[in-house]
Amino acid sequence: MASYEPKKNSEIRIFESSDEMATDLAEYISQVSEISVKERGYFAIALSGGPLVSFLRKLCDAPYNKTLDWSKWYIFWSDERAVAKNHADSNYKLTKEGFLSKVVYIACSGVSESTDCPKFDLILLGMGSDGHVASLFPNHQALELKDDWVTYITDSPQPPPERITFTLPVINSASNIAILATGVDKATAVHLAVSDSSDGPDTSASLPAHMVQPTDGKLVWFLDKAAASSLDTSDGAYQQHREY
Repeated sequence: MASYEPKKNSEIRIFESSDEMATDLAEYISQVSEISVKERGYFAIALSGGPLVSFLRKLCDAPYNKTLDWSKWYIFWSDERAVAKNHADSNYKLTKEGFLSKVVYIACSGVSESTDCPKFDLILLGMGSDGHVASLFPNHQALELKDDWVTYITDSPQPPPERITFTLPVINSASNIAILATGVDKATAVHLAVSDSSDGPDTSASLPAHMVQPTDGKLVWFLDKAAASSLDTSDGAYQQHREY
C-alpha cells in the first residue's frame, strides 16, 4: 500500500490488489468503530451500494466477526434507489445479502456542532467514473442544496432515475469519510477529485467527489493501482507504510 496526504485532512491509500484493499478497509473501519464506541457508546455508519459492498465482506470474517460489537453499530444509507427492497437495483437488498445480515440495524446518530447536520462516525462511499458519489451527480442541482439533509431526485443520469441521497452538507459533517475507487475508468475522475486546483466549470470543482471536503473530519481515499494511475508520483510523495 502506498499512502500520502495531498491536502489538509485528506489521505490517499493505493493498493496492489482488491484483497489488500479489503483487508486495509476492514482494519480502518474496525479502528473507527472501536474509537466511536469507546467515546459515545455506539458507531454510526452510512453506506452506499454497488461494488463497495463486496469490500465489506471481510468484516464478516475473523477476527472482526468476533472482535466487533455489532450491537453498537447503527447503519444508514447515504443513498438509495427508489425501488422495492427486493429489487435487483436496491442498495438495501445488496447490502443485506452481502453484509447486513451479520450486524444490528438501529437508526441513531450524533449532531455536528458546526453545521447542525447529523454527524456520522463514518460514511463509506464509492465513486463512479463520472466522479459521482452517493447519488450526487456532476452538474446536478442537488449539489447546490445547503439546508436539506436528504433529497429525492427523479432524473439520475444512471438508471434507475429515481433515488434518495444524502446531501453534501450531511456527508461533509461526518467525522470520517472513505471513498473507494477501482479500475482505470476511474483514473481521470480520481485525478480531478484529489486536485487542489480548477481551471473552469468542467474541471475538478464541478465533480461531486471533489466537493467531499469534511468540515471537521478526515477523508481517506482507497484506490487500486489502476484508479490511481493518473496521479503524479514522481515527486516521491507516495511512501510505503501501513497504519494499524
